[in-house]
Amino acid sequence: MKTTLQTGLQGNSEAIVTEALLADRIGSGLVSVYSTAMMIAGMEGTAVATVQDALEQGQTTVGTRVDVSHLAATPSGMKVRFFAELIAVSSNGKGLTFRVEAHDEAGLIGKGIHERVVVDKEKFENRTRAKASRP
Repeated sequence: MKTTLQTGLQGNSEAIVTEALLADRIGSGLVSVYSTAMMIAGMEGTAVATVQDALEQGQTTVGTRVDVSHLAATPSGMKVRFFAELIAVSSNGKGLTFRVEAHDEAGLIGKGIHERVVVDKEKFENRTRAKASRP
């Protein structure tokens, strides 16, 4: 049975913090801790997966807004768990708002709001590629 795109949908994922995900490795800081950018990417990926099965064939979502606080540092080697909950769907069914969180093995490390928009994947990519051919 296909999932319905509605508030209350929840998803989880997890990752191990590797050296490649540290702030000093990706250029987002000078310390050897899990980077804020990679934490946000994990939150976004979890939001995508949370609703993908509820979308029509050929649709996906693209991120439009992130408002996240990174609350605690995480060292390399630690597991991070991500959580996303769909808390609002716009009246046209295209705008999606998620509550997102990240927890390491010691507790909450990040939380916030993430917005996405439902798009036709092929049309979206075609419009984006067309930008390259503009004079």
